[in-house]
Amino acid sequence: MSIKLCQSCQIINLEKILDPRGNLTFIEGNKHIPFEIKRVFYLYDVPGGSNRAGHSLKKCQQFLIAMSGSFDVIIDDGFQKQRYHLNRSYYGLYISPLMWREIDNFSSGSVCMALASELYEESDYYRDYQDFFKAVQVSR
Repeated sequence: MSIKLCQSCQIINLEKILDPRGNLTFIEGNKHIPFEIKRVFYLYDVPGGSNRAGHSLKKCQQFLIAMSGSFDVIIDDGFQKQRYHLNRSYYGLYISPLMWREIDNFSSGSVCMALASELYEESDYYRDYQDFFKAVQVSR
């Protein structure tokens, strides 16, 4: 089940199997999220007050989950911004291509796991906001 918050981003609730010994959540590509998972990485030990991301991806889709603690993801489509607070391991934020993202407000001990639709390729990144903004203008 998903909650649509903007056209290209959405919180996706994942199945939670309750068990007195500890709960379990799982993710299957092309079933729970709308892409095949080709890469997994995670952010951790982020110093207080630091920001991460600060880029957009040309073709890669991502799904971000707060595996521990919490953080905020700011999504910018070139026209408007929206902030999402992630703080549970049984839901995450789907981010489509051509969305500028920044991550901040990390709590102590937080872990951000990212599932990606593509292998890492530097040429897939817009790291300069003005380059991203020009690309968004052309694509609309």
